[in-house]
Amino acid sequence: MTERIHNFSAGPAVLPVEVLEEAKENLLSLGNSGIGILEHSHRGSAFLAVYNQTVADCRKLAGIPDNYHVLFLQGGASSQFFMVPMNLLSKGQTADYLVTGSWSKKAVEQAQRFGTTHVAASSKDRNFCYIPKDASYSDAPAYVHFTSNNTIFGTQWAADPQVPSGVPLVCDASSDIFSRPIDVQKYGLIYAGAQKNLGPSGVTLVIIRDDLVKAGPLDIPEMLQYRTHAENESAYNTPPTFGIYLMGLVFKWMLKQGGLAEVQKMNEAKAKPLYDFLKQSSMFRGTADPGSESLMNVTFVTGDETLDKRFIAAAKEAGFDGLKGHRSVGGMRASIYNAFPAAGVQALVDFMRNFEASNG
Repeated sequence: MTERIHNFSAGPAVLPVEVLEEAKENLLSLGNSGIGILEHSHRGSAFLAVYNQTVADCRKLAGIPDNYHVLFLQGGASSQFFMVPMNLLSKGQTADYLVTGSWSKKAVEQAQRFGTTHVAASSKDRNFCYIPKDASYSDAPAYVHFTSNNTIFGTQWAADPQVPSGVPLVCDASSDIFSRPIDVQKYGLIYAGAQKNLGPSGVTLVIIRDDLVKAGPLDIPEMLQYRTHAENESAYNTPPTFGIYLMGLVFKWMLKQGGLAEVQKMNEAKAKPLYDFLKQSSMFRGTADPGSESLMNVTFVTGDETLDKRFIAAAKEAGFDGLKGHRSVGGMRASIYNAFPAAGVQALVDFMRNFEASNG
């Protein structure tokens, strides 16, 4: 087998090796069924057992109450940008958005197609390098939407935003889902593309409170109603079976680590050497404000685009892939999601230190 290198990709991202090895074993035959996981019917007993266990482990991992549905949908988090307002924003209502990066901007743009939106807080004034401390909410918003981690700009909400009492909090948690404990009961709806912390691309996890499912309109297409997927246990149409299976393995892996509290400790310890180096480096500097820094996506620059390119090329040659920053901001980005090994972060720090010594 080709030797695995350090994959700092922002997504699809690194998965636990033991998960990949177990999945490989089940490609030809899921257990003793004689049929591979990719080939099983989504309505057959073998896959239903996988599905039920995946839901159970998801609930256990995040402490999801019984009055919340766990859904596995398609279309990525981007489809949730319009599905949320289609289901939760009625005529005459206003939805509030906390805009801290590109993805929350896109979410607002989609919501504007279906109702009135209000930007209650934004960090656009400084190119999204910080998380706003204050927000100005509209009167009785239908919901408040925020993006918990901003992959492009390397910022992350350290705590849940404080919203008006009784107003549903909606979160796009695509890039930090299950990277730390989460109090699901504070939310009306949580959604996340799987391809960063949960599994492969092509499946989206949605956790939604039952009253919001029931309150959704009936005059939109069935596939865009949350009730359709809740009533059919994510199998109204053929669900992304392999993605669900792989997510189930990742949930088991996280439970094996000790649950989300232990996963958070792992992530904090993993990110610390890189942030510590950036704070003392004479060549590299982090782009996110202190207190707003992400544990998932560490963004940094040298201040010289030519030197940035030289570093990225040298790093790739040395076995560090995916460090090029998003095309809209440039620079570098080290994505170190749950499954990224701590040894890989330390190896990157050592490489950066040597590069600085050689090019300073």
